[in-house]
Amino acid sequence: MITEFYRDAWGIPHLRAGSARELARAQGRVTARDRAWQLEVERHRAQGTSAAFLGPGALAWDRFARRARLDDTARRCFTALERQDPETADWVRAYVDGVNEGLPDTAAPEFARAGLVPGRWQPWTPLGVWLATHILFAGFPAKLWREQVVRHLGPDAVHLFATDGPGTSGSNGWLVSAERTTTGHAVIAGDPHRFIEDPGVYQQIHLSCPEFDVVGLAVPGVPGIAHFGHTGTVAWAITNAMADYQDLYRERLRRTGAGVEALGPDGVWRRAVRHTETVAVAGEEPVEVEVIETERGPVIIGGPEGIPEGPDDGVLDDGCPGDGLLDDGLLDNGLLGDGLLDNTVTPPVAVSLRHPPRVTEDLGFSALLPLLRARRVADVDRAFDVWAEPVNVVQAADTEGGLLHRVAGRVPLRSDANRVRPVPAWEPGHDWAGWHDMPRAGLTDGIAVMANQRGPATPLGVEFAPPHRADRITALLGEKDRWSPADLPVIHMDTRLGSAAALLDRLAALDGLTPEAARVRDTLLRWDRHMDAGSTDAALYAAVRGAVVRRLAAHPVFAALTAPPAYPDVFLPWLHLVPRIGFALEHLLRADELYGIDRAEAVRAAVEEVAAERPAARWGDTHRLAPWRAFTGTPFDEPGDREEPGLSGDHDCVLCTSAVPGWTDRSARGPAARYVWDLARREDSLWVVPLGASGVPGSAHHRDQLPLWLEGDLVPVVTDWDRLDKETDV
Repeated sequence: MITEFYRDAWGIPHLRAGSARELARAQGRVTARDRAWQLEVERHRAQGTSAAFLGPGALAWDRFARRARLDDTARRCFTALERQDPETADWVRAYVDGVNEGLPDTAAPEFARAGLVPGRWQPWTPLGVWLATHILFAGFPAKLWREQVVRHLGPDAVHLFATDGPGTSGSNGWLVSAERTTTGHAVIAGDPHRFIEDPGVYQQIHLSCPEFDVVGLAVPGVPGIAHFGHTGTVAWAITNAMADYQDLYRERLRRTGAGVEALGPDGVWRRAVRHTETVAVAGEEPVEVEVIETERGPVIIGGPEGIPEGPDDGVLDDGCPGDGLLDDGLLDNGLLGDGLLDNTVTPPVAVSLRHPPRVTEDLGFSALLPLLRARRVADVDRAFDVWAEPVNVVQAADTEGGLLHRVAGRVPLRSDANRVRPVPAWEPGHDWAGWHDMPRAGLTDGIAVMANQRGPATPLGVEFAPPHRADRITALLGEKDRWSPADLPVIHMDTRLGSAAALLDRLAALDGLTPEAARVRDTLLRWDRHMDAGSTDAALYAAVRGAVVRRLAAHPVFAALTAPPAYPDVFLPWLHLVPRIGFALEHLLRADELYGIDRAEAVRAAVEEVAAERPAARWGDTHRLAPWRAFTGTPFDEPGDREEPGLSGDHDCVLCTSAVPGWTDRSARGPAARYVWDLARREDSLWVVPLGASGVPGSAHHRDQLPLWLEGDLVPVVTDWDRLDKETDV
């Protein structure tokens, strides 16, 4: 059978082939046609070679990728896949063949600008892309932040900042069972929250062959449909479980005539793997990187000489009192008590990273073909039994009434201390001892909501999102007895800010303000708490919030945290003080005591400041979309050659378009897609992405979905081949 290639009115690719292997090849080729620049950027990021054409701004990532051995891990995982699951390995090879066939024909203009020629993908490259995309997903750098907080403020400070922070990826998702819908079949809906990238991180696609017919959101560079899919008889979706499954070890290293040795928990120095690599940097001299790997894992910070030019505020010791720190439900797993944290210090040392794929040589790719072939919830469940990275909460439903709400992935069993902060590699008690069983959950009143809050994954994590998004979705779903698929997008766009109450309560207690500041206070106390783009009150609230954050961050008690330690730049989003205070503001304002800081005075001064400055008229004037583009390097650069649109929403809204309070109102992170999976009629399902199906600038489908995404509209999922436009066969 000739592989057939169609597109719908939105340029979304629809592929039909005679076998799963031929379909994978066609998917790779079409993805190379639509997303060539994106594919090559991701390949180079996985290899740690992106600075060679992106310049010095990409060097920090390349250093990390080399030191963490991402490409080598992907290669090892593929070798193991060939041995254990040759069918899937061959299927991945077919996808790579298609990418290599399609890349030379690219029309993407970025290659000429970068002076780059498309390269050749290796069979393990899709695994490298997957790993590079998700290696920071679980937020292990937060352990470095806790280390600093305890060092300077003591262990009682940890819970104040324990929330999903500036580097976190999240999602909303909700499952509505058959008895709560108008169709008599279940519906799944939601939106993954990631950095908004141009081109987008998700690719709408339809894959059909005699074995399966699936629509869903693919990750460009990876075959199949992993996160969000609908086979016609069963559908599934995921959110970040907020599990902790990556450990940091403080390493004692020494140089010998033969290389580098690391001190183990048995008191024995053992030879570490060591070599050097050279990173090319466009416009600058090449940079040499020393790669060291101990028995724990690759060293990602420092080396035998410690942390170069590090601060004199070392790292945590391992054993003094810290019991009874938290009982307010924010970090209530008991992880921070019983002597796990204190503020005794030792000199800076190197830090290694241990994470499941490096240990097991498995990235969970054996789940991908079974997901495509799934017909019932039981099939999806079995597929996710072999899921590895990242750890997700999964929801699924089928046409026969089957429902699924579970956690999937691989989380090691180890000491509680490992989950909280870097632990000493030279002390016993920090080894991994098997794997957690993945928790499961049911539905309540016919619904299940997942929004990165505490839930079935609670035993597996440390920091979770506040419950505001989950509570709001639950409340909205409770407003109707039955929901139709077409009604659900209204929930995607809800803008009520659940975390506003803490600051508003502080405002309500103020008196003795100037007349101008009193008007600001009174306006905000009448505000409906919705972060709508056209709202002047929302803009006013954001201005006061930002001023409060900056004033708290400037207080002398936090002075030692204003300058991040000399860790690699790739970890800085987790270590900057202002964003940390911005995301934790609710807890900082509600704490019984905050190191003697006069919070009432800080709020008073902030209101007076805003009253005098007269901020932006509407929230959408400053809360603008700031998509990440490889050439700009950072989502917070000034806008380039186009004015980006104003946005509704905020970090703790269901419409989670995240600003960084006190730092910027611009939003680089938000819904990377929206979907509604209808189990009654798949053709009544809906979806949208922030920009468009094509990654080629100037294409008619590069940004044609943006107006819909901004307004909360979704486009129909088309599965009728007669309604599609035939393109050339692939």
